[in-house]
Amino acid sequence: MGQVIAVASGKGGTGKTTLCAGVAACLAAEGLRVLCIDADMGLRNLDISLGMADLAPISFADVLSGRYSLSEATPHPDIPGLYLLTAPVAERPETIRFQDFGSLLETVRDYFDFCLIDSPAGIGDGFYFATLYADRVLIVAAPDPAALRDAAGTADQLHLMGKQDVKLVVNRVTPAAFRALDWTVDDMMDEIGLQLMGIVPEDEHVVLAAAANLALICYTDRGAALGCLHIARRLQGKKVPLLRL
Repeated sequence: MGQVIAVASGKGGTGKTTLCAGVAACLAAEGLRVLCIDADMGLRNLDISLGMADLAPISFADVLSGRYSLSEATPHPDIPGLYLLTAPVAERPETIRFQDFGSLLETVRDYFDFCLIDSPAGIGDGFYFATLYADRVLIVAAPDPAALRDAAGTADQLHLMGKQDVKLVVNRVTPAAFRALDWTVDDMMDEIGLQLMGIVPEDEHVVLAAAANLALICYTDRGAALGCLHIARRLQGKKVPLLRL
């Protein structure tokens, strides 16, 4: 049975969506069947980070309504095994029954090895919608005090929801940021109270790949792409050392 993983963040600007797309693409490149669901209704951008901006993917609301089946999820043009259900344009979390989305995810577990859900930033209705039925949650934080505090608040909310498997990803990391904070990775883990799933460096190739309408791993195998690959392998239970900056 497959795993459903929500990718969340306490605030915008952490690179949550690009991290979600990068890890999903790496899992598919490892030979797994992977579904991405953009749950950021109103601000959907996951297709851009996946290199699928020129396509017209169906939304998860289309599947919930019965207009399309799960088997019609949009395939990635370059990465076999990777599929996308985008967010609906005219819907909001409060207009969709949470139970219906949960039932969809039960079916997803039967057809895919991994499903990554791109959650809206913050802890509003969209956050609860995206994380409620997830098996695991990755909280993405940037290495700055505000992002780390918001990540800690997000972790608290998830624990109140009964989520046990919650991990931290520190994204957009630069050596200068660590020096300015005078913090180590262990300090960040202690601050938020979560185990670390991975570190991903700041990387200009993220923007360049999106501009070229390519998934990050189709553009480069270094920097942020390598950080995403390490996370993808850890999600599979493999032992991988932390990325050295």
